[in-house]
Amino acid sequence: MLFYLTVLKHLFSPFNLLNYITFRAGGSILTAFGITLAFGPTFIDYVKANRVTQTIRKDGPSTHQTKSGTPIMGGVLILLSTVISTVLWAKLDNSFIWLCLVTVVYLGFIGWIDDYKKWKGKKEGISPTQKMMAQIFFAVAVAGYLYINPPNADFRTQINVPYFKNLFLDLGVFYIFFAIMVLVGSSNAVNLTDGLDGLAIGAIVSSCLTFVIFTYLAGHAKFSSYLRIIPVAGAGEISVFLAAMIGSGLGFLWYNCHPAQIFMGDTGSLFLGGALGLVALVIKQELILVVVGGLFVAEALSVLIQVISFRKFGKRVFRMAPLHHHFELQGWPESKVTIRFWIISIVLSLIALASLKVR
Repeated sequence: MLFYLTVLKHLFSPFNLLNYITFRAGGSILTAFGITLAFGPTFIDYVKANRVTQTIRKDGPSTHQTKSGTPIMGGVLILLSTVISTVLWAKLDNSFIWLCLVTVVYLGFIGWIDDYKKWKGKKEGISPTQKMMAQIFFAVAVAGYLYINPPNADFRTQINVPYFKNLFLDLGVFYIFFAIMVLVGSSNAVNLTDGLDGLAIGAIVSSCLTFVIFTYLAGHAKFSSYLRIIPVAGAGEISVFLAAMIGSGLGFLWYNCHPAQIFMGDTGSLFLGGALGLVALVIKQELILVVVGGLFVAEALSVLIQVISFRKFGKRVFRMAPLHHHFELQGWPESKVTIRFWIISIVLSLIALASLKVR
């Protein structure tokens, strides 16, 4: 919205700065951070007063029982600050921006319904089947849209294999199913990671920062050509959206760090993961998402391995899944698990960024 003040740059020259994505991305981070930080205490007091609190499952780590009664639905705060900041700083004639906003609002609403039902006494929220079907329904719509309106028509059904100069896989019509898997998988992987104070949101911040670089480069004709990445006209604007997610994430982490004053709940985790998956699809960097979000992948795989192993052989591979609980039961303090997982996430982001030159 603020971008359109550039028409007045002849009256006030600083308005010309709004032409630059980097400037607006910086403004987006600060705005989202400020909104989250400023309204965090009021929001926390409100959900506390209405007893919108977490009930800790009894089969989890015993140390988590002290978290019972912590306010939930913090994802609402992240979502609102992300949307408001994006609308303020992004170019609203960019179709990718609207696709991102629709995605986070839809998935955020699904998560909110789940958290709301838990608040009203249904411990498990909406059923896993209902949640999955709602995600798949939306993912089918998004995948279909990207197939009909590809970000780059020359690479409609192709995926780039990172770390190789000119290696692409053409999936044909199966790309639609692949896109569905990316969107649903990333959404649920972040959801599974959200089990320790600050863990998921900290990893999301580092992942978003990495994708800010990828989206900016993909949207820049010269940089994308030089670095041999798939060019996507208009993708640079997504940097403003991701910057809003970073700002709101940092603001939320202020209240979510150990000991957490509030949890994001499914309201936040579902849309944050879905947003990462969507961005990877739009800029045609689907496989690099596996590297950037390697921590989320590991958490999801730990659950899958645990379930298969127990059902097939009656044995557990991990002391408890997801993976972060395994290390807790190994004797690691919660804060140590969180910080070490953050470090892993940062290292994975650096490895992903190395793909820009290792081609």
